[in-house]
Amino acid sequence: MSRIDDTREFMPVRIGVLTVSDTRGPEDDRSGDTLVERLEAAGHTLAARAILPDDRALISAKLREWVSDSGVDVAISTGGTGLTGRDVSVEAHRDVYEKEIDAFGTVFTLVSLQKIGTSAVQSRATAGVAGGTYLFALPGSPSACRDAWDEILGPQLDYRHRPCNFVEILPRLDEHRRRK
Repeated sequence: MSRIDDTREFMPVRIGVLTVSDTRGPEDDRSGDTLVERLEAAGHTLAARAILPDDRALISAKLREWVSDSGVDVAISTGGTGLTGRDVSVEAHRDVYEKEIDAFGTVFTLVSLQKIGTSAVQSRATAGVAGGTYLFALPGSPSACRDAWDEILGPQLDYRHRPCNFVEILPRLDEHRRRK
């Protein structure tokens, strides 16, 4: 079973939060605010924040910008993971991924199933890695952001989490680029 190993020191990571919405602005970005509150309460650093419309090219460009920024370890987007024609966050993320974290969507669905029942099938939450940066695409509701953070991201972005976590392998995500 997973646990926090208090003999290990907490290591904060630098996180960018991207809200994808045609209607939200800084004054009413509840999902982005939820993520920022949780990541800061956990001891992490908000490295960047942006709001973009549901536009695949703009989303993937912002993700690539953050991937190339050594001050961003993790990029979390919220919104645009549904089934409608304007929902393109998943496609934008996949345009950037070098490797997909396949189990993330599965685990998110299991968490959602406990909270919202069979409506969980409508989410296309996804995650991947590019350029040594973790990328996560979450649904646009504050409750989905809370569930993803509390049940998956919070523990996995805590270096003390055992038996393993995303932070401990962060330095090795781009090791293939350093080999000769």
